[in-house]
Amino acid sequence: MPAGSSRPAVPAGPGDLHLHSDLSDGTESPAAVMAAAHRHGIRTAALTDHDTTSGWAEAADAAVSLGMSFLPGMELSSRHEWRSIHVLAYLFDPDDATLRALTDRIRESRLTRARTMADRIGRDYDLTWDDIVEQTTAGATVGRPHIADALVARGFVRDRGEAFGGILSPASDYYVALYAPDPVTAVAAVTGAGGVPIIAHPAGRAGLLPQSVIRRMLDAGLAGFELGHRENVEPALGALRSLVARHDLIETGSSDYHGRGKPNLPGEHTTSIEMIRRIVDRGTGTALITP
Repeated sequence: MPAGSSRPAVPAGPGDLHLHSDLSDGTESPAAVMAAAHRHGIRTAALTDHDTTSGWAEAADAAVSLGMSFLPGMELSSRHEWRSIHVLAYLFDPDDATLRALTDRIRESRLTRARTMADRIGRDYDLTWDDIVEQTTAGATVGRPHIADALVARGFVRDRGEAFGGILSPASDYYVALYAPDPVTAVAAVTGAGGVPIIAHPAGRAGLLPQSVIRRMLDAGLAGFELGHRENVEPALGALRSLVARHDLIETGSSDYHGRGKPNLPGEHTTSIEMIRRIVDRGTGTALITP
């Protein structure tokens, strides 16, 4: 937003700032995702598809028509050693050259990876690339969730969970690693695009990132952590709460809704109006869209 522009008011009511559509690994259109959020009482929603902003326009139109505010977002892939780290990015400039080059490379890697995994799986299972493409929506980048859906459709597994726990797991011979930048680079790219970077589900079973990496992310502009998420567990969660309080960081809570792809429901964790306002005040790459 240009300097001196007034900030839009945040509507009263809870926010869910981590929702996925079928343009990444969700199962519903961006508009349907916004409708689901509204049915569950959400009044500020963010679409955070993986490494893409292609659903923003549809989601924004749907949210505004329902009387909700729309917070433009994305879930940016990154990796520290063996561990996948997801950076929730809000209110960044989608045309920023550095960030766009990063997401283009990730999406290209995602497609190449899916083709390679499909070829490997096809040697042992009657599964073709066409079977996988049938599970995608136009404009979506093919990824492991779509391979999982194809395996379900062909009857090789019962659901996505079984697919990810077996055929598609990192321990499987079919698995291919995805290119992703280190989390410090990812945070810096989001900040450089005027965005607000928040680490998604940061206190899962794998535990916390090393303190040295967290310090470097903070130096690069990390704004906070998604503390409200069903995958977060103690004692890592308690340690992060202390860190957030000590540095006065932004604390979010979200569902990580994927439609039928996960059991998560909109609003099972929410973000306060105060924290949404802090995000809106900090982001300069684009603006909150209100009714």
